[in-house]
Amino acid sequence: MRPVHDITLMLLAAGKGDPGAADRLMLAVYGELRTLAAAKVAGERNNVTLQPTALVHEAWLRLGGDQPSAWQNRAHFFAAAAEAMRRILIDRARKRGRQRRGGGLRPLALDVIDEPAAEREDEHLLAVDEALGRLAAEDANRAELVKLRFFVGLTLLESAAVLGISESTAKRWWAFSRAWLLRELRGR
Repeated sequence: MRPVHDITLMLLAAGKGDPGAADRLMLAVYGELRTLAAAKVAGERNNVTLQPTALVHEAWLRLGGDQPSAWQNRAHFFAAAAEAMRRILIDRARKRGRQRRGGGLRPLALDVIDEPAAEREDEHLLAVDEALGRLAAEDANRAELVKLRFFVGLTLLESAAVLGISESTAKRWWAFSRAWLLRELRGR
C-alpha cells in the first residue's frame, strides 16, 4: 500500500489534467482495488465468469478511466471506487433477473450482514441495496460505511481510515447500521 499522501498527490494531479497522472494513479492503486475486487467475486457461483481484474477495470472505467474526476483525496477516491463496484455488482444481479419485485426473498440473518456481498445470492444483494438506499436517505455517512464494509469488504479500521473517522466512531456507526438494516430487511 502506498502512503496516503502519494496517492492524494496523484489524484490531484490527475484531476488537474497532468498527462500520465491517471496511468501512475492506476499503477499505484491497482493492487488495492484488485484485492477488494477479489473479495467481491470470491463467492460467485461457478457459472459466473466475472474475474477480479474485470471488476477492477470496469470500476476504473466508471470512475473516469484515463480522464478521472477531481478527487479530493484518497478517501474520496476509494469511496467512489466502492460505489462503482457496488453498482457493478447490483447491475449484474439485476441482469441475471433473479429479483422480481421482492418475490421469493427470504429474511437475512444478522450475522450474514458481516459477510462480503459476493458470498450471498443475488436477491439478498438487491434487498440490501434497496435497504441501503433508504439508510442513505436518513444518514449518508453510515450508508457509506456499510458500502465500504459490505460491498468492498474493508475492515472497520480500513473503512474508518477511508471515511476519516475514528475506529470507535466506525464501530458505533456499524452497530447502528447493522441493526437498522436488519430491521428493514425483516420488515420486507
